[in-house]
Amino acid sequence: MNKIKKGLKKNNSIKKLLKDFWYLLWKDDSFKGWIFSVIFLFIFIRFVFFPFLILITGTPIPLAIVESCSMHHTGGLFSSLDSWWENREETYSHFDIDKEDFLDFSLKRGFTKGDILFVIRANPEKLEVGDVIIFDANQRYPIIHRIVEIKEVEGKRVFSTFGDNYLTNPQQLNFEKNIPEENVLGKAAFKIVPYAGWVKLIFYEWQKGAEQRGFC
Repeated sequence: MNKIKKGLKKNNSIKKLLKDFWYLLWKDDSFKGWIFSVIFLFIFIRFVFFPFLILITGTPIPLAIVESCSMHHTGGLFSSLDSWWENREETYSHFDIDKEDFLDFSLKRGFTKGDILFVIRANPEKLEVGDVIIFDANQRYPIIHRIVEIKEVEGKRVFSTFGDNYLTNPQQLNFEKNIPEENVLGKAAFKIVPYAGWVKLIFYEWQKGAEQRGFC
């Protein structure tokens, strides 16, 4: 009988603890409740949500915040692809890419600084010209650019990329001309939330040069 009472008492204590936890997390409007909610969400995102995304996507960067304007199309969603292509046609012609090819590419309207991209594992053998990849270029942060050329070197694939923005990236950067397949971290699948990444970027903008700050 005593064991049953102890068991019931223990269950009641657990229920009360969970009830208090739930109240503090979702219903307590006090400063203490707000702080608790922020800490809980941080722990949940850092140690549960992101590890889960890494597991299902197969990439160490399942969500990527765009930190530059190198893939921006002037005018954003309301820009004319025809107008943009007129300024990029000559560049892409060097890689045997025409307008019809580009229209079949993923993220053909580019993306801009502050956008959040959903990233999946990139199988080097299945990557194609036009795919947007994230790669390690020995820079401060990984680079997110579009594949414009693929070569085979000693049985392995080597990629060449280019930023869509003809204003900030008129020429191909040296570090993106020969990207070994081992340096590819993932492939951008789609854009999740436009500009939401600014919640993080605003804390680092001051570290950048004046020409790199602000919106595209």
